[in-house]
Amino acid sequence: MSNDRFDKGMKVRREVLGDAHVDRAQAGKTSFDEAFQRYITEAAWGAVWDRPNLDRRTRSLITIALLGALGCREELKMHVRAARNTGATAEEVAEALLHVAVYAGVPAANRSFAAAGEVYAEPEPSAPGDDPQ
Repeated sequence: MSNDRFDKGMKVRREVLGDAHVDRAQAGKTSFDEAFQRYITEAAWGAVWDRPNLDRRTRSLITIALLGALGCREELKMHVRAARNTGATAEEVAEALLHVAVYAGVPAANRSFAAAGEVYAEPEPSAPGDDPQ
């Protein structure tokens, strides 16, 4: 993949997840997972999140529903926090998680609502893009 896709991906990743989160991920990168971190930036953020046909709010809600359905608690919490940067409201996140209940099962939705509730109980960051954790 080109540096162009990486650079675009890093820009989108920072806009969605916030500088604090991306800076922590970059600082924690090792020679073992460096290629994986690059892949995430290029493929997820540079190739998918940067596409023009869905806005970031919609992509955010889709991602939250998928992560909830898959039971990916930490990634779900990360994307619920990121929803503050994409314009997705708590009410819209709850609607996406109701879809998880219907299509992936009540236990998955129950865990997802619990994880999202933990995020909404956190103090909001003081500046856009700041991540409290």
